[in-house]
Amino acid sequence: MNTNPLKNKQDRTVAVIGGGITGLTAAFRLQEAGIPVTVYESGGRVGGVIRSIRRDGYLAEAGPNTILETSPKVAELVADLGLEDRRLYPDPKAKNRYVVRNQRLVNMPSSPLGFASTPLFSPSAKLRLLAEPFIRRAPEAVEESVAQFIVRRLGREFLDHAIDGLVSGIYAGDPDRLSVPQAFPKLHKLEQRYGSLLKGQILGARERKRSGEVAKPDAPKFSFDEGLQVLTDTLYSKLGEAVRLYCAVAKLEQLQSGWLVTAECGGYEVEREHSAVLYAGTAFRLAQMQIDTNAYVNWPAFSQISYPPVASVALGFHREDVAHPLDGFGMLIPHAEEFSILGTIFSSSLFPNRAPAGHVLLTSYLGGARSPDLASRSADELYDVTWADLRQLLGITGKPTFRQHVLFPKAIPQYEVGFGRFRTLMRDIESKAPGFFLAGHYRDGISLADSIVSATAASARVDEFLVRSAIETVWFSHDQRNRQAA
Repeated sequence: MNTNPLKNKQDRTVAVIGGGITGLTAAFRLQEAGIPVTVYESGGRVGGVIRSIRRDGYLAEAGPNTILETSPKVAELVADLGLEDRRLYPDPKAKNRYVVRNQRLVNMPSSPLGFASTPLFSPSAKLRLLAEPFIRRAPEAVEESVAQFIVRRLGREFLDHAIDGLVSGIYAGDPDRLSVPQAFPKLHKLEQRYGSLLKGQILGARERKRSGEVAKPDAPKFSFDEGLQVLTDTLYSKLGEAVRLYCAVAKLEQLQSGWLVTAECGGYEVEREHSAVLYAGTAFRLAQMQIDTNAYVNWPAFSQISYPPVASVALGFHREDVAHPLDGFGMLIPHAEEFSILGTIFSSSLFPNRAPAGHVLLTSYLGGARSPDLASRSADELYDVTWADLRQLLGITGKPTFRQHVLFPKAIPQYEVGFGRFRTLMRDIESKAPGFFLAGHYRDGISLADSIVSATAASARVDEFLVRSAIETVWFSHDQRNRQAA
């Protein structure tokens, strides 16, 4: 009798659906644990929204530009992939963060003295902040929008001229619709635990230090020498033949022994049994799949998660044609300023070799929840719109020397008020459909770091499930033999 459950675990396979950062990371961790995996990716490349484009001496990111090192799990992945020597942190000279106020770039203050002197807020708004520690916390059961929360604790001016731009930069979202406990859970927890954001920022620092977690505003950002695609390309090379491109999963069926996966792979229908399935795609595609489970699951509900479109526009210029020093990460643009772009990253200021010598690269984003129709305009229209805004804000006089446009028709899941029902549904699924697991930006946070942490946690849940199943199989076989012998 085989009494080694780990061997039984290794005899079982896992289907990972989706070849973005979440699916690749989860598959890599499972493979490291000795568990055979198959990654089903419907497209012809891995990486999802991560795509680094090298052309004409420029290196442009189509999607995200950096990864936040908010968790030790992020650094562990980089180290385990052997990428530490290729990791790049931003140039220290690019330390400023700008917010547009009265159509001018204002450096966001990073110290109490800087806050006291900043023109970003009026004297009355600064005085209003002093009252924040004395404002009563909201009842824990009350779910506020970001706008309601900020106005209540910090005042309207902070919402309109700071937080609105931040929400656009992170979610491309609308603060009137996003949920504080769902989209910014740490803010919600600070108020609930300490009764004040200011108190929580100070008193919570010690707890974050013990856990190894870093608050997102304070977390180091990084990329790689040839862009973020270095990470997903390396994961792809490590996984090798475990990744199947042009392989779209059409149907999942729960069996007594696991899951039957039906996929269209290169024009052929393929069926394969797996012991477990880890879904690392998008919520709206999950709603479209045919999934047969023993217990009822409301899969179509996932179609209600909003994914507004976002367009990325990268423009290069001669350095002498840009008046602004570009001495920062970039600029956020609140909706009240009435510009078309949501914000701009000063890409060539952050990392070397993003633009040819004597040139700069600026990456801007348009659309989102505020202006979804704008994102879907033609590339030429968006080049002109972006160029017009940058001319006014950064004092650009010359024409672009580089242009790159990418549209994400469904870009970022919006954690809106009421989003908790989807998270409850996700937990119920893993309970009602044993061997089916969910991970990704629609569940555990939208940043790349969130996806890496989500994938790591999900792979551990899958591993635990397989070990438990293997042990149960061994004991069941042992019990059956004893019954037969009796």
